[in-house]
Amino acid sequence: MIIGLTGGIASGKSTVVEMIKEAGYKVIDADQLVHDMQAQGGRLYRSLLDWLGEGILLPNGELNRPKLGQLIFSNEEMRQRSAEIQGTIIRQELAAQRDRLAKEEDVFFMDIPLLIENGYQDWFDQIWLVAVSPEVQCQRLMKRNHLSLEEAKMRIDSQMSLEEKEPYASLVLDNNGSLDDLKKKVKSAINDLTSSS
Repeated sequence: MIIGLTGGIASGKSTVVEMIKEAGYKVIDADQLVHDMQAQGGRLYRSLLDWLGEGILLPNGELNRPKLGQLIFSNEEMRQRSAEIQGTIIRQELAAQRDRLAKEEDVFFMDIPLLIENGYQDWFDQIWLVAVSPEVQCQRLMKRNHLSLEEAKMRIDSQMSLEEKEPYASLVLDNNGSLDDLKKKVKSAINDLTSSS
């Protein structure tokens, strides 16, 4: 059984991932995978360099992530192009990891922030969505990334809203409350898994 995990920026998805790992489940982390492939010499690093040139690099040769983010988030065309270039490579790599883990684990999770936007739904037996209200999301993002209200809104608006994602979810983990509330919800969801498998 493969469970897809998704949410929006600053929805608390990373926290849920930690809880799932603590419960003993393996989680394939799409962001980490991207991070690794964007490291010097990685597949994404090379394709971004081919596309945008050396202006996106720091003096030490690593990607200048803030600059890259600004470039890509600056307009729709750039975002589309980035999604095309990186999306194909990411999908291939995720599929390889998924197939490898499916041989070893009965139940595992894949943490994919853009699961629905990038059409990964049919990979999963269940989809868990970590959801918060737009207000809470904005507050948390401003605090976490030290962004202005305007910058935070721009990042959030560049994503599909959590509300739009809800119809795809088999389970919605509401994270508007405290950390303890969230822990209880995750624990209960994991208990349901073990009793049904």
